[in-house]
Amino acid sequence: MSEEELIEDHPTASGRYVAQGRNSPGGDGELMIGTNRIAFDGAAQPGSDLPGPADLLAAALAACILKNVERFSGMLPFDYTGADVSVELTREESPARIARARYVLTLETNEPSHRVDLLHRNILQFGTITNTLAASCDLSGEIRTAPTSPRDQQG
Repeated sequence: MSEEELIEDHPTASGRYVAQGRNSPGGDGELMIGTNRIAFDGAAQPGSDLPGPADLLAAALAACILKNVERFSGMLPFDYTGADVSVELTREESPARIARARYVLTLETNEPSHRVDLLHRNILQFGTITNTLAASCDLSGEIRTAPTSPRDQQG
């Protein structure tokens, strides 16, 4: 396969995701995902230190991007020693919706720019959350790179 080709999409064994939630008067919310419990702000008005639903959506986008860096690093292959992502969602009113999603992905890699671009195209084309958000809002982002230090390359 040439580097210009994108990785074929491989369907996962399970295309089903399940979460349960509970909220109490005053907005003390809790989500259950498998055996994990995540507290969230379920109050009518924001103000808690807990993440609200939009924060959790931003976190889902960040997790999707990072998961796909790892996924495609094995499939392409693509060498990196670390990845960090920053996500920002912009909300509009009337009707309330997420209008824009922006991200900056920073990779510690010595891969050339055309390989970084290939990784980025694969993340955008095959990421479940990236595809979902791109269909419903303006999704854009960039990848920045920092060279891998010689110490990080030692096995």
